[in-house]
Amino acid sequence: MTTTIAIADDHSLLAQALSDLIQRIEGYDVLYVAENGRDLLRHLNRKQIPDIVLLDINMPEMNGFETAQYLQQHHPDVKIIVLSMFDREEDVARMVRFGVRGYLLKGCRPSELRLALDDVSKKGFHYSDFLTNKLIRNLAPGDKNGTMPKPLLNERELTFLKLACSDLTYTEIADIMCVAPRTVDGYREVLFQKLNVKSKTGMILEALRLGLIEL
Repeated sequence: MTTTIAIADDHSLLAQALSDLIQRIEGYDVLYVAENGRDLLRHLNRKQIPDIVLLDINMPEMNGFETAQYLQQHHPDVKIIVLSMFDREEDVARMVRFGVRGYLLKGCRPSELRLALDDVSKKGFHYSDFLTNKLIRNLAPGDKNGTMPKPLLNERELTFLKLACSDLTYTEIADIMCVAPRTVDGYREVLFQKLNVKSKTGMILEALRLGLIEL
């Protein structure tokens, strides 16, 4: 099954080169290249809805932040990967709040882009080391933009959460906690639900943001 891509970037030469690169990757098809967020909206209004949008931040008329927020509100099924020159922590965190699934710098290698596309199309997100480090630094306890109240965890859930932040496997965590592996699976699913996340990385990042754990 082919994954469809739209590119929103006001640098025409770079955007076309990116489109040509993606077209050579099996399983992906570029539907169109938009000059900015406003141009992307015109395509969306014509029912040209891609699976993934590769989105620049610094664009005229409608920038990447405004575009991501619009997509989050009106096309939540469209997955966003930011491809930008900006690596500021506040920019990364703001984009994540607008629902982006990955964040790449324009100096990344083609292999990194391919991995991000594969991860987002198959798993729904791409948490690179770059993205994770930026979020850990920015989403600190007491973040004014955080709206989710701190969930109540019992002692066993908190113990599991702390152990999950290490490089231990879930089987090893079960041994340390003296429970069956399926019990650990239960702790994980409960925490996913309480923290409103879908992955171990997301669980750790949200726990850090809420001040439930420290690294």
